[in-house]
Amino acid sequence: MSRWLGDACGSRDNNFNLIRISAAAAVLVSHAFPIALGTGAIEPLQPLIGRSLGWVAVGVFFVISGFLIARSFDRKTRLIDWFVARVMRLFPALLVVVLLTAFVLGPLVTVLPEGSYFSDPWVATYVLRNLTLVSLQYGLPGVFGELPYPEAINGSLWTLIHEVICYMGVLVLGLAGILRRPRWIAVALVAYLALYAATTLPVMAEAVPEKAIALRNLSLPFAIGMTLYVWRDRVPLSWGVCAGLGAAVALLHGTPVFGEAFVLWLSYTVFVVAYLPGGWVRRYNTLGDYSYGLYIYAFPAQQLAVHLFGPMTPWQNMAIAFPTALFCAILSWRWIEKPALAARHRVADSLAQYRY
Repeated sequence: MSRWLGDACGSRDNNFNLIRISAAAAVLVSHAFPIALGTGAIEPLQPLIGRSLGWVAVGVFFVISGFLIARSFDRKTRLIDWFVARVMRLFPALLVVVLLTAFVLGPLVTVLPEGSYFSDPWVATYVLRNLTLVSLQYGLPGVFGELPYPEAINGSLWTLIHEVICYMGVLVLGLAGILRRPRWIAVALVAYLALYAATTLPVMAEAVPEKAIALRNLSLPFAIGMTLYVWRDRVPLSWGVCAGLGAAVALLHGTPVFGEAFVLWLSYTVFVVAYLPGGWVRRYNTLGDYSYGLYIYAFPAQQLAVHLFGPMTPWQNMAIAFPTALFCAILSWRWIEKPALAARHRVADSLAQYRY
């Protein structure tokens, strides 16, 4: 069975919600190992492909995001609509989880007296720094310091700033008209890959900051997703192509380009799985998009499980934390994220009145 990506992506009837919730669950699974066993624990897939299951899952998020954010920009009627949609998707739920962490979870589990906890400036800076995303603060006073993965309360938030930076890349390319010109996006991709390759050279290893390396790694699937959107009318969706790419990647295992080849195969596979399987699997869409909520609540839930029940295996951590994180994710979608998205047009209309 084969069809073109451009024909398939015109409809909202796809498997993206199911893929994203699976990716969020995979991040929880991957994090369960260092959270239960300590910072040196080896996560699933790491010995096999040199990258953890969590890294693969985040790559899935970024390739989907690159595709959908580019599509959103291409279909926008006003720039303010696109901008507000990005803010409303990301920040209301983030605000709630940060406030709950600092003012509900923190006071309940801290080893400090309540007065000492709230008088510590770290409580206020936890909220402010984690909302700006620029300089995250992972700890709160007296919280989780005794755990195998000490002090970190929400280690998943680090990817959000890189996603925002990638959004800005879409904005720049969109305003330049490149998102509607397949040849120009190819030129932009070549320039990006040249910069990407330069940062991987051994002579650059010490000169490139750690955050820049993280952005480089996460921007690759995002850039591929964005490019696939622009070239959608020339991209076939085929299980055969997917299998062929997978075989080629397997042959490249152990070579310097294996990681990049794996990301390319992963990116293509995401869209094959998103659009080709139909029937009963599409029913998941009726439930909602719980992936973001699961992603931002899983880490605190996993740390809380170890705090409450003591030493445990990674599998026990998954079993205890997953239901809690999923419950929070469902509430986040229904009470915070979905209403925020529904309000985006009203917010954009209100802001548009003050543009002059």
